[in-house]
Amino acid sequence: MTPIDVIAVVGSCGPERHRAARRLAETTGSTLLPAARLTASPDPATAAVDLVAWARSARRAVVEFPAHASTTEIIGAFCEAEGRVRLTGITCVVDAAHVLDDLRRDDYFVRSVPGGAVGVARALRFTEQIEFASTLLLVNWEPLPTPRLSMTMAVVSHLSPQARLTLDRGVVHAGEPVVYAEGQDRPGWVGILNDDFDPHITDARVESFRYEQLRPMHPARLSALLNGAFERGAFGSVLRSAGLCRLASRPRITAKWEQVGCMFSLHPLAADHEFSAEDEVLGFGQDVAVIGLDLDRRALTAALDAAALTDAEFAAGPAAWAGYADPFPVSRSSAR
Repeated sequence: MTPIDVIAVVGSCGPERHRAARRLAETTGSTLLPAARLTASPDPATAAVDLVAWARSARRAVVEFPAHASTTEIIGAFCEAEGRVRLTGITCVVDAAHVLDDLRRDDYFVRSVPGGAVGVARALRFTEQIEFASTLLLVNWEPLPTPRLSMTMAVVSHLSPQARLTLDRGVVHAGEPVVYAEGQDRPGWVGILNDDFDPHITDARVESFRYEQLRPMHPARLSALLNGAFERGAFGSVLRSAGLCRLASRPRITAKWEQVGCMFSLHPLAADHEFSAEDEVLGFGQDVAVIGLDLDRRALTAALDAAALTDAEFAAGPAAWAGYADPFPVSRSSAR
């Protein structure tokens, strides 16, 4: 059975996303599955796989996903359905006039789950759509002054350096097929941490760097930094930072550092006792990629270093660290 080739279309702005999906379906001769068919589903990625696979008369399909759909879940669902459907590309529609505002949003998508509700930051969803895209389609770019357009293109290129960046001129092309698999390395922050980062477009205002610090962070000082100077933009506008982090109050836990705009979270990834002698521990201390505008790299690095343990604190050891005030939320998997 020949699988159905699928191009996913994502983006935060519904009208522009739908127009792009419709044009792409027309250009490629594909069946269009609009976002309206998926919006009410609690799992739009799996619903899309089932709907496309059921329409066996189609050899190609374009699936427009609603703004709240998770790009990583889309990739995962299509990988699990290998043999029935094949994801050959993800086109992210980016509104050039509002991309910075979208990256700085502070509201959340909220969905019901058994026992309550969960929220996902809109800015994070939008950022991940850019990061995992194979094609970035920039719309509403014509009114922008050249310096603003250059900066905007550099920002999205830094977030997704492997993507093909195109300006919307009325016709949407599919681009070369891309092989998607679970465990993608497409995001720019992953490339920075892997020392494999080469964005196609650069701009003097857009900068990226890798921050490394072997010592754990003092939780209270890190929280004060993030909620103070970092949030105020004292070091420039940090649009995206992500990587690995250790808090002194949870010394055996490696956490995922996740920041977009004004949204920040630490998600526990693994505990040291979960690794065998042959395994590679995820990380010691901090290893964080930073992407932003007009960054004061030296000042930001110094501020982060100041949030790490001092010589005396480090020498005091984990027994003393356990008594530190820890304002970060605690999940069951991040116990001390």
